[in-house]
Amino acid sequence: MKTLPKSVLITGGTGSFGKTMLNKLLADGVEELRILSRDEEKHDALRNELRDGRVKYYIGDIRDRDSVDRAMRGVDCVFHAAALKQVPSCEFFPMEAVKTNIVGSENIVRAAIASNVRSLVCLSTDKAVFPINAMGISKAMMEKIAQSAAREIGADATTTISCVRYGNVMYSRGSAIPLFIRQLKSGKPITVTEPMMTRFLMPLRDSVALVDYAFSNANQGDLFIKKAAASTIADLVEALKQLFQRENHPVEAIGWRHAEKLFETLATAQELAQSEDLGDYYRIRMDNRDLNYKAYFSEGDETTTQFEDYHSHNTERLDVEGVKELLLSLPEVKAELEDWS
Repeated sequence: MKTLPKSVLITGGTGSFGKTMLNKLLADGVEELRILSRDEEKHDALRNELRDGRVKYYIGDIRDRDSVDRAMRGVDCVFHAAALKQVPSCEFFPMEAVKTNIVGSENIVRAAIASNVRSLVCLSTDKAVFPINAMGISKAMMEKIAQSAAREIGADATTTISCVRYGNVMYSRGSAIPLFIRQLKSGKPITVTEPMMTRFLMPLRDSVALVDYAFSNANQGDLFIKKAAASTIADLVEALKQLFQRENHPVEAIGWRHAEKLFETLATAQELAQSEDLGDYYRIRMDNRDLNYKAYFSEGDETTTQFEDYHSHNTERLDVEGVKELLLSLPEVKAELEDWS
């Protein structure tokens, strides 16, 4: 991380990402950390777990600009992780996704600019690329809101606004891996949708490193992607069955949930055509043209044809042994295995 911020706000800071980022920043020596969340029970649990006076707990909802302004006033850096993330929930209640992921994100962006925050990093998802569900559409709009504001304030502004985009975070709250492990341990069938569905697999530590990288390296309006491996759902389940020594555990295919994809895309060919390959990451530069398109048009751009979309079907594909190795690198899975034995 570049110059260590004195004060950091994490929206949705009681979630899986927020708590991991919080612990990293405390270890780094940040003087003050603010958590903005509407869940007072999780606030209380985190307060009792940490017992660290540097952490300040703000009850509030990003849908409410006043509570955002109160939490953000005077901070150096903001990590915006608060969101509705469950695909089925957003499908049945799309306006709730709009209120949190779109309107709430607009509140965060505008409050950051008004408070002269040094850096705002907004967390997005692979579901925002070619979105077919309400969650993905709302997160795509969050990206557009962030980039529109970045374009508006310009490169010389006090506040640098950037986004990061990543796929499934392994063992995050509400994700598939803890569900599969609970089903394994309870003797219930493991329920999968489509076994040949592929998903990016990213440990929580990598998502935190990606956000940290964006904070340290972002130019105005940048979007960063971490290159990640993927696997089929079938191989993920088989890896878990082998680790827990339950090779004959039943698996039940329940069919696709609302608005799921066979594979997820982290970047389109068009985005990659305006990206910078940074080794472990891609930097996708903001399209900084104004509305006078004729001034930018020559004979067309053939660069896009040199690329293909970057998705979970064509990235590095882990086999069962590769998935097992990755799972064993997760502290949560190690703890589950120790408890099981």
